[in-house]
Amino acid sequence: MIELRPVGYILGLLIAFLGAAMLVPMVADIASGSRHWAIFLEASLITMLAGGLMALASANAAGVGLTLQQSFLLATATWTVLPAFGAIPFMLGVPGADFTDAFFEAMSGMTTTGSTVFVGLDDMPRGTLLWRSILQWAGGLGIIIVALIFLPVMKVGGMQYFRSEGFDTLGKILPRALDISTALVQVYIGLTVICVIAYAATGMSGFDALNHALTTIATGGYSTSDQSFAKFPAPTQYVGVVFMFLAGLPFIRFVQLMRGDAAPLWRDIQVRAYLRWTLMAVGVMALHRVFAGAAAPGQAVQESLFNVVSLFSGTGYGSADVGAWGAFPLVLVIAVGFVGACTASTGCSIKVFRYLVLIEAVKAQIWRILSPNRVSPVRLEGRSLGEDVINSVIVLFTLFVATFGLLAVALSLAGLETRTAITAAWTSVCNIGPAFGAGVGPTGAMDAFPDAAKWLMALAMLLGRLEILSVLVILMPRFWRA
Repeated sequence: MIELRPVGYILGLLIAFLGAAMLVPMVADIASGSRHWAIFLEASLITMLAGGLMALASANAAGVGLTLQQSFLLATATWTVLPAFGAIPFMLGVPGADFTDAFFEAMSGMTTTGSTVFVGLDDMPRGTLLWRSILQWAGGLGIIIVALIFLPVMKVGGMQYFRSEGFDTLGKILPRALDISTALVQVYIGLTVICVIAYAATGMSGFDALNHALTTIATGGYSTSDQSFAKFPAPTQYVGVVFMFLAGLPFIRFVQLMRGDAAPLWRDIQVRAYLRWTLMAVGVMALHRVFAGAAAPGQAVQESLFNVVSLFSGTGYGSADVGAWGAFPLVLVIAVGFVGACTASTGCSIKVFRYLVLIEAVKAQIWRILSPNRVSPVRLEGRSLGEDVINSVIVLFTLFVATFGLLAVALSLAGLETRTAITAAWTSVCNIGPAFGAGVGPTGAMDAFPDAAKWLMALAMLLGRLEILSVLVILMPRFWRA
C-alpha cells in the first residue's frame, strides 16, 4: 500500500500557497475600488485553512523523499485538486458561473490551455482577470518542474532521455528537485519581468502588460480582453511573438545560459527544429493568404506570424479569426498544434523532441528493411536512443491519437457539431485554447457548450498536460498494490 503522507504534506503546502496567492488579486481589487476583494479574502481563508490542515495532518512526513508511485500520485493530484480550489473565486465572484464553469476555467488556467467559458472580460473586475493569469503562470512553472524532475524518473514519453542532462533524479526526488526548482524559478521570473517591460514599452497599460506577460511566459493565452491580441497594435504583437517563441524553448537551456554557457542552446536539435518548422509554417500560411487574395503581403506575414507562433507554442492568443481563413489554414494550425513546442518548456502537445525521435526511428526501420544485415542504431544528437525511449515515445504518440479520436466522438455525442467536436478535442488534449465551429461564441468563449462537453474537455486538459500515462497509471489496481 502506498504511503500517502508525503504526498499529502506537499499537496497541503501547495494548496496553502495557492490560498496565499489569492491575496494578490484581492489587493488588485482594493486598489481599483472593486468590492470583489471580499470574495478573494473569503476564498483565500478557505483554501489556506484546507491546505494548512492537510499539511499539518501529514507533517510527520516532512522532508521524506518521494517514491516513484508517490511521484505519479502527486503530479495527478496537484493538477486535479488545485484547480478545484482555484475555482472558488470564480464560483463566488463571476455572475452565472456554477461549479462546472468555474472548474473548467481553473483547469484551463492551471493546465495553461487557455480555453474559456467567460465572456465580457473587458468589464470584469481586475482581481478576477489577474487570478486567471496567476493560475496560468503557476501552472506553466509547475509543468516545467514536472518535466525536468518527475517525468524522466517516471519514464513517461521518452523523458528518460533527459536524465543525462546533469539532472539525474533517480531515487529520492525531492532534495534534488529543490536545487533544480530554484534555478528554474529564477529564470521564469526573470523572463516574466522582461516581458512585462517589453509589453509596457509598446504602449500596453501596466495592468495589461502584467497579465499578458504572466500568460505569455506560461504559454497560457488568457487575455484581459474578449478581443485577445486584436486589441493591440503590431509592435505589441511582435513582442508577443518573441516571448511566445522563447517560452516554447527548453528552460534548462535558459538556466545554462544564465550560468554563462550559451553553447547548449545553439546546439540543441530541438531548438533548431522548432525554429525551422515554425518559419516553414509561417511562410506557407502567409503565401497561401497572399495567393488566395485574402490579405496584402504585409498583413499576411504579420497575422500569420502571430497566430502560427501562438498556436505552435500552445499559447492560444488570437489577433484574427483563424477559423474564417478557410480549410487549408485551419488544417495547418491543427497540424502545428499537434506538434507543439520543445520538451521542458511551458508549451504543450506532443512536442518537437518526440517527433525527432519518431523520424529517426522510421529512418532506422527503413534502413533495416533495405539492408537486413546492416546494424542501424537509432541516434539523436549523436547519442544512441535506447529501446525504452523509442517505445515510450511511440506509446505516447498512440495514446495522444487515441485520446483525441475518442474525445472527438464523445464530444459529438455530448451535443457538439462535428467541426466543433474535432477542434474542441484538439484544443483540450493539446492544451492550446481556441476551438472553431458552431457553439463557439464570437469571442471564442465556450459558455454555450453542454456541461458534459465541458467536463470531458477538462479531463482531456488534465490528460494532455500530464502526458496521459502519468494519469492513467494511477488507475491501474497494480499501482496501488505496489
